[in-house]
Amino acid sequence: MRIFRHFQANSGVPLALAIGNFDGMHLGHQALLARLVEEAKLQKMTSAVLTFEPHPREFFTPESAPARLCSIREKLEHFAAAKVAQVCLCRFDNRFASLSSQDFMRKILREALNAQIIFVGEDFRFGAKRAGSVIDIKQEGFGLISLPQVNLAGVRVSSTRVRNALAAGDLAQATALLGRPYSISGKVVHGAKRGRQLGFPTANVHMRHERPALTGVYAVKLDGLNAVANLGVRPTITGVQKLSLEVHVLDFNGDLYGQHVHVEFLHKIRDEMKFDNLDALKAHIAADVITAREFFM
Repeated sequence: MRIFRHFQANSGVPLALAIGNFDGMHLGHQALLARLVEEAKLQKMTSAVLTFEPHPREFFTPESAPARLCSIREKLEHFAAAKVAQVCLCRFDNRFASLSSQDFMRKILREALNAQIIFVGEDFRFGAKRAGSVIDIKQEGFGLISLPQVNLAGVRVSSTRVRNALAAGDLAQATALLGRPYSISGKVVHGAKRGRQLGFPTANVHMRHERPALTGVYAVKLDGLNAVANLGVRPTITGVQKLSLEVHVLDFNGDLYGQHVHVEFLHKIRDEMKFDNLDALKAHIAADVITAREFFM
């Protein structure tokens, strides 16, 4: 898969192009990309995705923007798994936000990307002040495939619905909406070794999520290994308010430092809590480990 962070000179290769944020890569996104790859093959075009960084809502209203479900790296991994041939990561800034819908279609889609067929959700809007719609894309002469919404239990599948399920601790619902367990990935880095001092050594996973969609203590799998994880600010540890993901792998004595790992969230054990002292924290971690073991039985 080829990745472009700038619009390249038009190569003349016709693109079948999907446009969107694709945060979380839920069942609706997956249906869109499957159709994209299938149609590109039939039409002898290159399958491509145009996505944005940061998320437009993070640009316009950062204080109220929704939690990120995917980091850029995670999103690219999902695109590769869907067999998309090309991804254009568009920097969403003042210049891009001020583009009229006509300029977006003509200068970006046609002149820069040579897009021939556009794949979007039926509620897709674009251009300054969200003035453009799927009707404008058709009128501009592009082929248009606008997929209807995907429903689960009679309700539309959306990134918002995934976020709500994660925030509520309903991981079964999140898994159903995503078609897989929700996961966060990152590199295992050295920490303060507090978990080891308490008798529960942890892998400290460096996340790209500043405001994750979930916090608390969970039964998880780290690259397939049974584990228990804490995602939060560790309120019992004095002076520590930085968000962290710490994973204690059950019955494991190996070395994970430097590895890029994926942590799948399977079952919520409890919310993060502040304890009176480290002994109380240690006792609760031991109870969390027992709960996780029971979950994996």
